Amino acid sequence: MSISSQTLHKNLRDIFGYNSFRGEQEEIIKNLLEGNDSMVIMPTGGGKSMCYQLPALISNGCAIIVSPLIALMKNQVDVLRGYYKDDSIAHVLNSSLTKTQTAQVKEDITSGKTKLLYVAPESLVKTENTEFFKATKVSFYGIDEAHCISEWGHDFRPEYRKLRQIIDTIGSAPVIALTATATPKVRLDIMKNLQINDGRLFLDSFNRSNLFYEIQPKKDVAKQIIQYIKNRKGESGVVYCLSRKKVEEISETLQINGINALPYHAGLDSKKRVEHQEAFLMDDCNVIVATIAFGMGIDKPDIRFVIHHDIPKSLEGYYQETGRAGRDGGKGDLMTYYDYKDIEKLEKFLQGKPVAEQEVGRLLIMETIAFSETSICRRKYLLYYFGEEFDAKNCNKMCDNCKDPKIKIEGKNYIKLLLKVVDGANERFKPKEIAKIMMGESNALIKQNMHQLEGIFGSGDKKSVNFWHSVIRQAYVKQLLTKEIESYGVLKLTDKGRKFIKHPYSLEIMEDHNYDETTSTKSTGQKGAAADEILFNILKDVRKKLAKEIKLPPAIIFTEPSLIDMANQYPTSMEEMSKIQGVGIGKANKYGGEFIDTISKYVKENDIVRPQDFTVRTVPNKSSNKIYIIQSLDKKIGIDDIATGKGISIDELLQEMEEIVEGGTRLNLSHIILDIMDQEERDDIHEFFKSTEGFSFDEARVEFEEEVFNDDEIRLLRIDFISQVAN
Repeated sequence: MSISSQTLHKNLRDIFGYNSFRGEQEEIIKNLLEGNDSMVIMPTGGGKSMCYQLPALISNGCAIIVSPLIALMKNQVDVLRGYYKDDSIAHVLNSSLTKTQTAQVKEDITSGKTKLLYVAPESLVKTENTEFFKATKVSFYGIDEAHCISEWGHDFRPEYRKLRQIIDTIGSAPVIALTATATPKVRLDIMKNLQINDGRLFLDSFNRSNLFYEIQPKKDVAKQIIQYIKNRKGESGVVYCLSRKKVEEISETLQINGINALPYHAGLDSKKRVEHQEAFLMDDCNVIVATIAFGMGIDKPDIRFVIHHDIPKSLEGYYQETGRAGRDGGKGDLMTYYDYKDIEKLEKFLQGKPVAEQEVGRLLIMETIAFSETSICRRKYLLYYFGEEFDAKNCNKMCDNCKDPKIKIEGKNYIKLLLKVVDGANERFKPKEIAKIMMGESNALIKQNMHQLEGIFGSGDKKSVNFWHSVIRQAYVKQLLTKEIESYGVLKLTDKGRKFIKHPYSLEIMEDHNYDETTSTKSTGQKGAAADEILFNILKDVRKKLAKEIKLPPAIIFTEPSLIDMANQYPTSMEEMSKIQGVGIGKANKYGGEFIDTISKYVKENDIVRPQDFTVRTVPNKSSNKIYIIQSLDKKIGIDDIATGKGISIDELLQEMEEIVEGGTRLNLSHIILDIMDQEERDDIHEFFKSTEGFSFDEARVEFEEEVFNDDEIRLLRIDFISQVAN
């Protein structure tokens, strides 16, 4: 079907109300209407859906659009129906429909009313549907989210690999494959699998110049997220988490801290998901907390921020999820909280999988680590990953590394020392143990092998343990080290690493930022900048007015760094003012009164949450079964039976037990603990907890997470320690 540009523009204007196409939309549509296959790589928000919606509406027959996301299908159908009086113009066919609804969809297709049918791959492969489509005039096949085809993609779906076979069964028609995220390797895999190697490739720029990329270390992550969102009052945002449990936990924490948030994951029933999606789209809810694995598929143009509670398992996933921000062209802020323990969790997920799948997963994770650790422009790194060259000068300080550059140092000697320690330790230790060995610290495993470690134990003690963890990760990314996934992450030297020991060469490494615990690059600005520029300017005016009154230069009253600190800390008492940089008690009493009054009024009028006032409300413990628990443990009843007897979860039971021992009461846990270990091991664990600050669960998790203990068992061991030793 050949069509003129004039006719295409008229249809675009008449149907959608647009006067012109964006980017290569017109060429893509013409290519499809001429009966040719296409591979379209276009960033989120670039207008991919127009590339198949317009041609479907003006072609003979019905276009089959394969999409993996029920939410996205419904959203696009709703949008299309808005342009037509008859809702039958577009339909969805997936598992959410009843038999009656499915029959109506097929009737509308048969009668020629339906021009676009969105179908899930699982529905398309069903025999009854395949047989129905054989008798249907299919105008073309659109494969949305086509990266799902590739085993190298971030969201691989096995059903997508069968699409070519299904297309051939139904009947040949042009194929257009579309995705926002595909590396050169992935796009070749897609085209090969769909057998559209002769199709035309349309490749748009991956650069989203309106997005600000930022990664910060994960510390008190709930507090970090709450403060981040509260600095963006009234804005729409998405928080991505790795698990359904974490989605529920974070959404509940946000709610009780005054943030209008709702959860969204595959474990919710479909009615609840639709309700939450609609609330978000209609601005009845500001924040959606969602799982990375499920994917949102919500087409909301004014999402102003995307937060990753956990690092994604691939850069394609990261790009896809962050791409939901700023689709209207407005600024979008992207904050990821990064903890290497999250990477180790992702690596654990690979255990037990086929070797080929492990290799793919390992490479994807390695790229994610490299992106997180890099000191170069994040935009440049991301675009290079997708095969696009980019000059970092054009970033315009729209990433944390360009706005606040990291310190780079010569790393040749540090890396050589690290590799020699790994080699000298006979490649038997995991990263956390290697870092301890470098520092001259030990645990039970290191003590057992101390005879092997003479000459290398403590050889890196002039630097910090965090520094060595960072060097290990950078050596891993540079492929000087590798990890044995099946042996739970033991570090091994690569051939490249062995050559480096013999012939070291200059290698630049970076040192981590010294981040403040609760601030972000966006909220604090560059070094020496005020977090609250409005207040800073108000305080400058107060200073200027006071300076005129007492006939002194403004800087004599308070220097600019002092005003900046006031705009960061919001002091509202003489004591707080005296602690401001460059003030002290004398100046606070002499000049501080008017400034304190101004700040107090500003804080009240603008509902400011000051850093020193900020506390995170937590979900209260709802059960009260302490006597029952104490008596049951005295009777040597097991944990599972106690929880079942009171109708509470293991997590709730452990919370109760923690409260009991932290209140000074001992619990009899010997029958449980000595069932999983002997007394000597128990004593070793008690010694470990003695060495931590506050009997730290987090330190215990790092120490024991590679062993046989899960989180619940670590909590139990900590409870036993407090009960037996601390009490």
